[in-house]
Amino acid sequence: MTDTARTARAGVPDRPTLDGIEETWARRWQEEGTYAFDRSRERADVYAIDTPPPTVSGELHMGHVFSYTHTDTVARFQRMRGKAVFYPMGWDDNGLPTERRVQNVYGVRCDPSLPYDPDWTAPDAPVDEAARRDPKPISRRNFVELCERLTAADEQVFEALWRRLGLSVDWSLTYTTIGRVARAASQRAFLRNLARGEAYQAEAPTLWDVGFATAVAQAELEDRERPGAYHRLRFHGPDGREVLIDTTRPELLPACVALVCHPDDERYADLVGGAVRTPVFGVTVPVRAHPLADPAKGTGIAMVCTFGDLTDVTWWRDLDLDTRVVVGRDGRLLPEPPDGVPAERYATLAGQTVAAARRTLVGLLADAGDLVGEPRPITHPVKFYERGDRPLEIVSTRQWYLRNGGRDAELRAALLDRGAELTWVPGHMRHRYEHWVGGLTGDWLVSRQRFFGVPVPVWYRLDDAGEPVWSQPLTPDESALPVDPSSDPPPGFDERQRGKPGGFIGDPDVLDTWATSSLTPQIVGGWETDPDLFARVFPMDLRPQGQEIIRTWLFATVVRAHLEHGVLPWRDTVLSGWILDPDRKKMSKSKGNVVTPMALLTEHGSDAVRYWAASGRPGTDLAFDPAQIRIGRRLATKLLNASRFALGLGAADALRAPATAPLDTAMLAELSEVVATATAAFDGYDHTAALQATEAFFWRFCDDYIELVKERAYGTGPGADSARAALATALSAQLRLFAPVLPYVTEEVWSWWRYGSVHRAPWPTTYEVQRAVRGTGDPALLRLAGDALSQVRRAKSERKLSMRTEVPLAEALAPAAVLDQLALVADDLRAAGRITTLDPVPDRTTELVIACAF
Repeated sequence: MTDTARTARAGVPDRPTLDGIEETWARRWQEEGTYAFDRSRERADVYAIDTPPPTVSGELHMGHVFSYTHTDTVARFQRMRGKAVFYPMGWDDNGLPTERRVQNVYGVRCDPSLPYDPDWTAPDAPVDEAARRDPKPISRRNFVELCERLTAADEQVFEALWRRLGLSVDWSLTYTTIGRVARAASQRAFLRNLARGEAYQAEAPTLWDVGFATAVAQAELEDRERPGAYHRLRFHGPDGREVLIDTTRPELLPACVALVCHPDDERYADLVGGAVRTPVFGVTVPVRAHPLADPAKGTGIAMVCTFGDLTDVTWWRDLDLDTRVVVGRDGRLLPEPPDGVPAERYATLAGQTVAAARRTLVGLLADAGDLVGEPRPITHPVKFYERGDRPLEIVSTRQWYLRNGGRDAELRAALLDRGAELTWVPGHMRHRYEHWVGGLTGDWLVSRQRFFGVPVPVWYRLDDAGEPVWSQPLTPDESALPVDPSSDPPPGFDERQRGKPGGFIGDPDVLDTWATSSLTPQIVGGWETDPDLFARVFPMDLRPQGQEIIRTWLFATVVRAHLEHGVLPWRDTVLSGWILDPDRKKMSKSKGNVVTPMALLTEHGSDAVRYWAASGRPGTDLAFDPAQIRIGRRLATKLLNASRFALGLGAADALRAPATAPLDTAMLAELSEVVATATAAFDGYDHTAALQATEAFFWRFCDDYIELVKERAYGTGPGADSARAALATALSAQLRLFAPVLPYVTEEVWSWWRYGSVHRAPWPTTYEVQRAVRGTGDPALLRLAGDALSQVRRAKSERKLSMRTEVPLAEALAPAAVLDQLALVADDLRAAGRITTLDPVPDRTTELVIACAF
């Protein structure tokens, strides 16, 4: 028995209110361990959720509320189904978003060359715009400490909001992606990948964000439409022949290594295998053929530069071309020309930004007479890092990669099979996974040139000349993890040998944030640190997440579990839709149309906001609608007041007594159907269908059943006993049906008359409801009685009479069979409608008509 199960009943208050119940119950749930995971349960009795750790770099918004509420309804349902729910919460606090937030809040930047200053103190935050434009350089260790300080403060704010929202998380299971446990797990997985040959280092063309000064993986790219211009350049072929090419990047002319045409393009067939000279620089470059060249694009022949885009990389690799790199990691043209390019002609470009070099080179081309016509303006897709604000460049760098099927057909097929094993909700999202895996062009680049992250756990021995021996990385023992090669020496060395010939250097990079986040099941499940827990929760049951990170978080987690454990990391995945603004546009910080939730939670209550969130199905977009939140508030208020009324009739003392009256058994028969519908919906991760069925019944219960039965329930005798028994069964079941979506009001009402927590109570079953029915019940009978009562009310309303007005005579016109059914509830109808005489008139109409005489 849990502590919650011993909680006494509170009794029905005189003036029930929704105000303040969040603070009361959030505190009680924490004190009583209502949502604590019971790790003594066997795996078959555990439901484990791999919760998305939100990025701690700003504010949570309604998109978070939307998707995390969906997950919480699953957790609450499974808990009430008798499962021990493993429901952790994590904070994704390493990586670029955190670094950018620290830079903006404190006006600092990291300079790894500076020594650590233990006496340095951070400026008061937030700083002004001038400080942001001219950030103060600080050491890496000082910078990391500042990141840790800010994320710790942000995490407290996030946790407070999640608690207010009512997430049934076990807060003792909280983790961070930069914490010691996460760092050790991330480094352990990387070292095992390295030992198996799945992780490797290579010098290769790399997508590079010049603003963040880091490499970027394929999964982090996005295309943005940007203005540009086609420039037509004149190359010089043999015998004075002109070869015209169109390019949007004339500044890369000194990096040109070839021209490429399609093998079947007869216009250039005689040039293939020969050479042409570049304009301005006069460098001789070969003409080659490749099937990716598009004869219909531009002039049909393209300039290959190292590197302008990913197609250049493909051509360079497939055709084994030379390399002439001109763009450096800072986004400026290198100070020295590449081999073969005349220095005096290149000098005017050296050190310029890409945009400035473009203007300069266009001028040089025009002066040389090799710019044909005027530039033609266009709008075209340009690749950006998803968090960056400057177009990506491609530079040659040494990086760490993890095999992911991009260059391994066998591994790709295995990962596609894993996708087929996984249960997708909604099912069509599986195609996004398959499209991504099928379209991979390279392995996963996992190293980043940043500071606040999990260090790559390797060192390199320096030869006698002080050069790193890249091919023989030094690695730590797993028992030493986590390590930081920038401050820890490798095994067999000491710190005095750092940077010295014959000594060592540490790898300066950190792992991509997804390289750690892809291990969330292992991190929180106690992989290699708590084997007992790991056996009870892994593989997990559910991965809830956003659809936009199928290619990153979901796929990466599948890759890591497949390589390390040979299994899927979870059984099911549920994908969220987008939150749209009132104009049906996706909410995003970059568009400035996000809504933050705390004010809404305070104004309308958490249950009301959760009701809005639960109105959206998995994978379906939902517009932010304050009106829907107000409907949720009205529902919670009605649940409070209707429960008070039912309990005031004595329902609390009639629980588990039989219902015998026809109207009562009819209501319970319909409730049994609702229980079956809601249960099946939750089993299929369709919380919206469960809520809709429950809510529709509840309003019929309030507007029809309670109004029809209350006079009888006030009385004595078998009829009154039946009414109170039916009210008790219905109220108990409905509170539990609503509990996953409306946790606060259901807990409040439950505490008035039941022991323990509604969230630890068993989920209602059809057997339980049917057990309260003596005889049989016909759901149609409640709807018939409700229809009749609504007609009486409408007659009074049309005459602008009070609902308490007596009706001296009412005629019931309907087919005889319908009137026979109506007779079963005639006493309740007369009492509710204040009808003195109710006369049946058979077979005058095809449907029921109640004609009132006043």
